[in-house]
Amino acid sequence: MNGTEIIFEVQESPEGGFEARALGYAIFTEAATLDELREMVRDAVRCHFDPEASPRLIRLHLVKDEVIPA
Repeated sequence: MNGTEIIFEVQESPEGGFEARALGYAIFTEAATLDELREMVRDAVRCHFDPEASPRLIRLHLVKDEVIPA
């Protein structure tokens, strides 16, 4: 891995809960709460990278789309 950080875009799921997708990597996970999502993201990163190549930091970028009438 080139950097020491990996970034996940986090959105609320239409079915409820949250979805997280890594930017630049094929890593996706979901959970019912943000606390559960943090653990799921850590686990997904551990599974994706070898220990010596694993990023040191995980950044969660929370995105919230809101549609309002004009």
